[in-house]
Amino acid sequence: MSEKPQDLVCKLAQECIGKSPVIILGSGASAAYGIPGMPQLKDYLLGLSCPTSITLEEKKRWNEFHARLKTTDLETALNEVRLSECLTAFVVESTWDFLAPFDYKVFEETILRVDMFPLTKLFLHLFYSTQKEIHVVTPNYDRLAEYAADAGKLVHYTGFNYGHIRTRVTNNKPRIFYGKNTPARTVNVWKVHGSFDWFRDRDGIVFGLPIGKQRPANVAPVIVTPGIEKFRLTHEEPFHSIKTEADRALQSADAYLCIGYGFNDSHLQTTLVERCRGNDIPLVLLTREISSTAKAFLVSGKCSKYLAIEEMDTGCRVFSAEFPAGVEIAKKSFWQLSEFLKLVIS
Repeated sequence: MSEKPQDLVCKLAQECIGKSPVIILGSGASAAYGIPGMPQLKDYLLGLSCPTSITLEEKKRWNEFHARLKTTDLETALNEVRLSECLTAFVVESTWDFLAPFDYKVFEETILRVDMFPLTKLFLHLFYSTQKEIHVVTPNYDRLAEYAADAGKLVHYTGFNYGHIRTRVTNNKPRIFYGKNTPARTVNVWKVHGSFDWFRDRDGIVFGLPIGKQRPANVAPVIVTPGIEKFRLTHEEPFHSIKTEADRALQSADAYLCIGYGFNDSHLQTTLVERCRGNDIPLVLLTREISSTAKAFLVSGKCSKYLAIEEMDTGCRVFSAEFPAGVEIAKKSFWQLSEFLKLVIS
């Protein structure tokens, strides 16, 4: 007799969490806290006028970019219309100006509600074992993973030293200890496309700064926006070192828990395909709506043990190797991390 859908969900959920998965956070994880995604950023950029200090050629290129952006997504427009260095910097700064205040609002809410993140509950559950580190990999710029770690009184590490002006770590990772010999439990957050609190000075030095509502003067945000520049910048520092650490975590993982991830980033997806293909490694995806690229990856046969759960009006729909076409589970919202965790945490 075939396994019932809810029994299968429970079984794979427990197996995934029991193997201390690498956690992959996508834009859907941020959207749950009111942080806009690429469609909203596109609309914001369409409402901007070009900088007044640019050349006539750059103004022409900006108008071409705007015209293309009206008919396609942001990444396609930035790939098809090559912007100058000045205009690229303007897009990066405008992206920060639009999105970062939403992240700061989440920070303010965290101060008042330390129990607002199911992710905190997951972190603490994973640390009930002898495990000393958790790995989070994300293309998001926001600091939700860091806030969730703070809410659980856990240390988080993003590749920078600790302090108000956080220099980049280039040698041994700094460690915090409780007492003399007990290393603090640490959530490593590998942010492969940058972070709202990373900046570059006029000498090209990258460092982290305290949380703020506005960008500090005389420094540039260190975030990678969609488009052709993404592939060049991710080979530079600090992105090269961060991606190396993310790859190391992904390649050694015994399980993956993807939250709001659309499988639209070739940097991460290639490693997942290599690791899951031919290996008995569980992969769980929780999201409001499974993207077409995620479905294509999961049904391709390259991942033999997977569980993907998305929202339905009457509950949730579950996809797995046993149910590749999907099956509905009524009155259950397992696509939400808070509900999913009830399957594994009493």
